[in-house]
Amino acid sequence: MKNDNVRTLTYAGLMAALCYVGYAVFPAINASGTKVHLGNAFVVLAALLIGGLYGGLAGAVGLTIADLSLGYTASAPRTFITKLVIGLIVGLVAHKIAKISEEHKKTYILLWSSLAAVAGLVFNCVFEPALKYVWFTILTPNAEKAAAAISALLAVTTYTTMINAVINSVLAIIIYNALRPALNKANLFPTVTKAKEA
Repeated sequence: MKNDNVRTLTYAGLMAALCYVGYAVFPAINASGTKVHLGNAFVVLAALLIGGLYGGLAGAVGLTIADLSLGYTASAPRTFITKLVIGLIVGLVAHKIAKISEEHKKTYILLWSSLAAVAGLVFNCVFEPALKYVWFTILTPNAEKAAAAISALLAVTTYTTMINAVINSVLAIIIYNALRPALNKANLFPTVTKAKEA
């Protein structure tokens, strides 16, 4: 049990670092107020590997640190919330519903890891602009930013948000399904138990 907890925390730290690198090191494309970056792929990967709570927290910490270190301090609290929610949704689908950390056929794992990734990132396409709208309407009023957020929400977010979701989903699915057999073979595959997902 102790070794399993150490392994989970080690993976969480590694995933937080990868989230940071996916956002801060790889160049992000900024279009219509949305950044296309690879950070979300590692949030999804973390949730697939170690569960929604730990994966979401790893993504939230890694990408919040990236925001803070790159001068996006104002958006850091929203980043923390949105990345945590992505992880929780992915974890819900992957581990609570599909139980993908148990033994299954490769096609089952591919299907459910894909559904989990898409669920988390598509939900984010709606949740992120909705959170921005609430943020700029109630918490830190800014009429211009609130209007931009509602415009993005009404357009089912901008095309860049959807492109970001597709790129990050595909990347996370490919990496997870490539890593899983190797980690299993090396006896390093983390198991997500009911206690971890509770």
